[in-house]
Amino acid sequence: MTQVVFACVHNAGRSQMAAALLTMLADPTKVRGVSAGTQPGARVHPEVLVAMRELGVDLEGVQPQLLTAAMVAASGFLITMGCGEACPVAPPSVQRLDWPLEDPKGKTMERVREIRDEVRQRVEALIAAQGWSPGNLPV
Repeated sequence: MTQVVFACVHNAGRSQMAAALLTMLADPTKVRGVSAGTQPGARVHPEVLVAMRELGVDLEGVQPQLLTAAMVAASGFLITMGCGEACPVAPPSVQRLDWPLEDPKGKTMERVREIRDEVRQRVEALIAAQGWSPGNLPV
């Protein structure tokens, strides 16, 4: 089982979308997504709640959490989304990717949907590249 940590600053937008989409789209016996932030916010952004609800994903009760070095070390991937230098250094065993995605906070719903859809495309590409699609034979 591989763990993927999606990290942004407030853990209230991009990283929440990515972890939820990975959970929704990937084989749960192969991978799990976790999201965290370097300065966690109080709650998931309201516009993100709406955009994800449109896909059937309810993030209403999700609480942003702090990104820790231990969380990263226990993972196969660290995917950063704007936390820059504040993100912990990943050990050599952890693949680090940076997805330069716009923060959805305060954006119009149209723009939030575009960001969500870009996150989904990136998550789908990661799932395909790693063989985490439901029904794929283990490698």
